[in-house]
Amino acid sequence: MSPFTLTLIKLAFLALLWLFVIAAVGVIRADLFGSKAATRAASRASSPRPQKAAARPPRAPQPPPQQQAGAQQGAPTKLVVVQGERAGTVIDLTGVPISIGRANNSTLVVTDDYASTTHARIYAQDGQWIVEDLGSTNGTYLGRTKVSRPMPVPPGVPIRIGKTVIELRK
Repeated sequence: MSPFTLTLIKLAFLALLWLFVIAAVGVIRADLFGSKAATRAASRASSPRPQKAAARPPRAPQPPPQQQAGAQQGAPTKLVVVQGERAGTVIDLTGVPISIGRANNSTLVVTDDYASTTHARIYAQDGQWIVEDLGSTNGTYLGRTKVSRPMPVPPGVPIRIGKTVIELRK
């Protein structure tokens, strides 16, 4: 091969190597700080929502908060972090979905190395609270069972996300 051809091959290889490094840094940055798309979607969703929510009635699948609270006598009213870095944190259950993860726009921000950016969510449906894993790497556990589909959460049963343990309480 001629020296010119070898130089072109070396430059092409170097360019591919730099593209790989840039892509790897982008993935690590998105995992640590959240992706730009998720941030933009969250800011768009939070800005216009209050104006639209007043103009239209709530969606059919989610019952109003009064109906959820009255649906069961012993329904849980708060989410408590039992173990982990944020132990003692209490979130009132108002019928609004609770997102859990390392992303800054999560309702419960978990700074655990074993938690994903958007790890799980807890939401009300038909008078009970449901936990759903959002495709996390290390999984979400309800008691000793790995959450592979949306599952109802009984009060007092621990939900484990990495080293963080949370419970629904009355």
